[in-house]
Amino acid sequence: MEIEFTKLHGNGNDFILIDEYEEVAIPDQMKGEFAASFCDRHFGIGADGVLFLSKSITTGDLRMRLFQPDQSEAEMCGNGVRCFAKYAYDHSLIGTNGVIETMAGPMPVEMNYTGEDFMAKVFMPGPKFDRKEIPATGSGDYDEQIGDYEVFAVNTGVPHAVIFVPSVERVDITAVSPGIRHHATFPAGANVNFVEKTGTDKIRVRTFERGVEDETLSCGTGATACAAMAHKLGFTGETVNVETEGGPLNIYLGKETFMEGPASTVFTGVLLF
Repeated sequence: MEIEFTKLHGNGNDFILIDEYEEVAIPDQMKGEFAASFCDRHFGIGADGVLFLSKSITTGDLRMRLFQPDQSEAEMCGNGVRCFAKYAYDHSLIGTNGVIETMAGPMPVEMNYTGEDFMAKVFMPGPKFDRKEIPATGSGDYDEQIGDYEVFAVNTGVPHAVIFVPSVERVDITAVSPGIRHHATFPAGANVNFVEKTGTDKIRVRTFERGVEDETLSCGTGATACAAMAHKLGFTGETVNVETEGGPLNIYLGKETFMEGPASTVFTGVLLF
């Protein structure tokens, strides 16, 4: 079976997009297997996840589903939403303003081109700090000592552990993160973020992503989580510039929480499945 796909990335966080607007290309029971096969960077296309685009079934213009290399389905993904929005905008499936349905709720998006550069502003779920909403065991805000690190946690669409360190470069992220990602206090697991304050309202972030089970070059929900926690702890104001390994994101906190950043189309192709 031949299936058309589009490869996109947001700050190096890359995705395969399958357009199912007119008809289902991959049956639901096979979507996880499909993601595991084609996210492989040696034997597949290579990606951090597979986005499936279809008509909305609740509130929204379009529906986005994300399946990860471990075959799991994630609630949402901030960089993925921007990539999804770019594809939808470029193919006239959505206008400059739209709402994308995700498992974490509807995501309003504003889109524009500045020359050839595509930018999207994604209105994110407000950060949730209570353990029950992360989810995490216990009650109240999350602040735990795990190994050598003081770990905070927040949900910005998906659960994130947030750890402030003097230098993110000095962290062996692939060695340290799994013990936090799978810690017993996180019943659904958590993404793990290491954060370095680099200036006034500026932070640098490295993220180990649940489902990818490795460091990614950028994570939109992670950037939002780190900015929200930095602001909560008094390290920044409501506007935070977040430098990820793949590039910058701007996070705005207040009555509404939104993330602003780029998305790029890498290539299109046809695969056999």
